[in-house]
Amino acid sequence: MQYSRDGLTFDVAAAGPPDAADVVVLLHGFPQDRTAWDRLTPALLAAGLRTLAPDQRGYSPGARPAGRRAYRLAELVADVVALIDAVGVSQVHLVGHDWGGGVAWALAARHPDRLASLTVLSTPHPAAMAWAAAHADQGLRSWYMLAFQLPHLPERVLARRIRDFLRATGLPEADVERYAARFGTPEALAGPLGWYRALPLAGRGEAGHGITVPTTYLWGMGDPALGRAAALRTARHVRADYRFVQLDAGHWLPETHPEPVAAAILARIPHPGPPRDHIVA
Repeated sequence: MQYSRDGLTFDVAAAGPPDAADVVVLLHGFPQDRTAWDRLTPALLAAGLRTLAPDQRGYSPGARPAGRRAYRLAELVADVVALIDAVGVSQVHLVGHDWGGGVAWALAARHPDRLASLTVLSTPHPAAMAWAAAHADQGLRSWYMLAFQLPHLPERVLARRIRDFLRATGLPEADVERYAARFGTPEALAGPLGWYRALPLAGRGEAGHGITVPTTYLWGMGDPALGRAAALRTARHVRADYRFVQLDAGHWLPETHPEPVAAAILARIPHPGPPRDHIVA
């Protein structure tokens, strides 16, 4: 399916019964796309859920605006709210990985009424990450965020080395090839890198406030980009039922550990519907 917002058109992998009682929205990270969730959605569909996995701003061919201001967090959050509105539901179960996790934290802070539950993979709460950057090794782990602020050069360098980058961070080879085929040119990387370039534009309230939505946070103990200090401190920023799941894993949890991720999502849905035939839009 597709939906539109402010003249942009987003591609969405939609599956499951349109009248399902529970809808799960799945937000990918960098440099991924909606296929990141392909290994775990069958378990959600078998429980009678409807799943919506969008290619986000900068990734969908019809949603690649120019300029870093177009990739401010407020715009990314509004895109997801527009998706929820487009399918005509009041609440969803929101799942985000990597940058998708950042959007998920922000949406939960700003629009808690739109979420029945929150499940975040890899990415700690932004306030916990900011603390860890100043008090632990997170600043060193996040060196690339500063490098991505340069104009034009990061696209050219990463496009040439994207396979090596993805392999070095532990992504399975089939996923390496799929993402490299999509993001192997400077033009394809301009939008995704816009998310990083918009970071200096964030206001003081961009990190969001305490989370009041039931939340599960999954973190891979071998994650090279996101360290333990921020992962452990995330609990301080959730004022609802909170579950912290540590996995013997790296960064790419949807691709490498779909079973425990799906189980964590399902554990947040008290009474998922009975198995039904999958309906794909």
